[in-house]
Amino acid sequence: MNYWKNVSISLLLVAGCAEPPPPPARTAATPPAATVAAAPAQAKEEALQMSLADVGIDASALNPTADPCSDFYEYACGGWVRKTSIPADKSRWNRSFSVISENNKEDLHQILEGAAKDTSGDPILAKIGGYYAACMDEAAVEQAGVEPLKPLQKQIARIKDTRSLGQVLIALHEVQVPALFGVGAEQDFKNATQVIGDLDQGGLGLPDRDYYTNDDQRSKDIRAKYVDHVAKMFELAGRKAKDAKKAAAEVMTLETALARKSMTRVERRDPEAVYHRMDRAGLKRLAPHFPWDAYWTALGQPDVNDFNVSSLDFFRGFDVLMVETKPAVWKSYLEWTLLRDAASTLPKRFEEQTFKMAQVLSGQKVIEDRWKRCVAATDGALGELLAQPYVRQRFGADAKGATEQMITEIKRAFGAGLGKLAWMDDATRGRAKEKLDSMVFHIGYPEKWKQYDFTVDRGSYAKNALAAAKWSLADQLREIGRPVDRQKWHMSPPTVNAYYNPLKNEMVFPAGILQPPFFSPKYATAVNLGAIGMVVGHELTHGFDDSGAKFAADGNLKNWWEPAVGTKFKEKTQCIESQYAKYAPLPGVNLNGQLTAGENIADNGGVKLAFGAYRELRKGQRPIVADGKTEDQLFFLAVGQAWCAKQREEITRMLAQVDPHSPPKFRVNGPLSNSAQFAEAFQCKKGTPMNPTQSCEVW
Repeated sequence: MNYWKNVSISLLLVAGCAEPPPPPARTAATPPAATVAAAPAQAKEEALQMSLADVGIDASALNPTADPCSDFYEYACGGWVRKTSIPADKSRWNRSFSVISENNKEDLHQILEGAAKDTSGDPILAKIGGYYAACMDEAAVEQAGVEPLKPLQKQIARIKDTRSLGQVLIALHEVQVPALFGVGAEQDFKNATQVIGDLDQGGLGLPDRDYYTNDDQRSKDIRAKYVDHVAKMFELAGRKAKDAKKAAAEVMTLETALARKSMTRVERRDPEAVYHRMDRAGLKRLAPHFPWDAYWTALGQPDVNDFNVSSLDFFRGFDVLMVETKPAVWKSYLEWTLLRDAASTLPKRFEEQTFKMAQVLSGQKVIEDRWKRCVAATDGALGELLAQPYVRQRFGADAKGATEQMITEIKRAFGAGLGKLAWMDDATRGRAKEKLDSMVFHIGYPEKWKQYDFTVDRGSYAKNALAAAKWSLADQLREIGRPVDRQKWHMSPPTVNAYYNPLKNEMVFPAGILQPPFFSPKYATAVNLGAIGMVVGHELTHGFDDSGAKFAADGNLKNWWEPAVGTKFKEKTQCIESQYAKYAPLPGVNLNGQLTAGENIADNGGVKLAFGAYRELRKGQRPIVADGKTEDQLFFLAVGQAWCAKQREEITRMLAQVDPHSPPKFRVNGPLSNSAQFAEAFQCKKGTPMNPTQSCEVW
């Protein structure tokens, strides 16, 4: 189930609108605390006077009339929020992630436009240019219609019993159509040197199981719109209206049955709850009506005999459904799943109808331009080919060297902090130190590029998408039984994100995120550490959050905690859960403290570690003051401004239900309200919202 991807991709952009508890009355004329003297720990040498622009802080983003001790997010981002509009083709917009993503997309666009016209014979340019050109050829896509799907549709139409159903599921899974369940390869949780087969729950068209099971009116309305959407897609594919409506109802019935057998997102955060290793005989006993031997042979792994199954109840449940559900219902469900998965490669009418349903969930006003969608599709299919010209253009040695320095210093800060934890005994501390010392990192791009061994047909976008999906799955499955490839990446280098993988005990920072305003060699150290340094600290802390802490230094799932220390760690985690459960991005919409616990622990740890690293890197240096702001204050302003964001109500509601990350406002105010260094920097009195009487600290 690629467990680490579900819990540890750490920087999905989310935003919030709710206010913390109301501050004490303060007039607009009261000077904000940001202009007070430097923190006592800073050097007394005469400071170097600079402007905010010089050091990398956006003065226009500030709301200088806000009280930083009441709502620091408003102080750091209020000006930006007021002057910024969400682009019509976006459901949310962020000062860092979104801006960098759009800039990167423009760079990739230019690369692909050039590659599409290239006649040099360069194999990389030919492949990425051909894929992109096929996607951009709307006339060819319209002419092809649903013809590229016909072979699979014909197989679906022949379903008459469990045997033929199994054969169709094999054909769909070969090209990664997400019917019923997911398949892949993953390191064994309890023997991380071994790669085994991986089987995970799936098969749903709505974002989460709870969309099917919740009984509130909003969920009912979304379900009704979803059924209508499915019916319209069937009509576009050629069914009569009455038949399409009946088929859509059948899809909802079957997907609801799957949802009721699915684990919740909170349950899936526990790696012990999603680990069930078994051999092929055990798999056959678990789901005896599925043709497992034929399945693995078709996927190129006839001899594989070791698997992890994420949810036993789900696989038992779908096996029952294979027998009890009528073939006609399976035909409807599988045709719908195929249409849903392939919609972006089909004529405009399918894309437009798909976008109408997406609008219900996200609030996005207009669909992105086709070139943006084709850039994303090419990156998804051929990411490490497209990355090579991108890296040459956008990623320099200065960024890599500076990031290595930050990581080294942040690792050192975590190690120093371990020695000061009164709640941790020496035995557990030693194991934590061992895990820290074993943690590796990758920056910018992989040492060895992938080779994409499939043919690109410049005349058929759908054909290319199917070929890419088939190759991608085969590429993953061929790892089974082989030594773990510790150089393999799970994110393309232009991606504006980062991740921690507990099974490899590694952090990965793609070139895409190491760009302004997250990082620039021109920024002050305090600003770079507040922005990208917080990201680095966040990823490192994932190795020690409530899920990551269940994996040892060697990547194995095992308990390395002394019992009494483990109890204290759980208490500290519960403090974080309770704190964030009180935050409400919309009236009546509170965060799920258990779902977001891992990311919140990582945010809190990330800020603390980055601050310690910044202080060490600046030790003994001439202090900087920028427009009256001390270096400590600049650090925290950089933290805040990295998360300035706006988002539409629809996406806010959806993310509160499904996203393990807190909205940006709470990724700022939550950690900083737990930070003694922040309170000192801005002289926040005890009992103010940003320096509460009771605070939480894990690491």
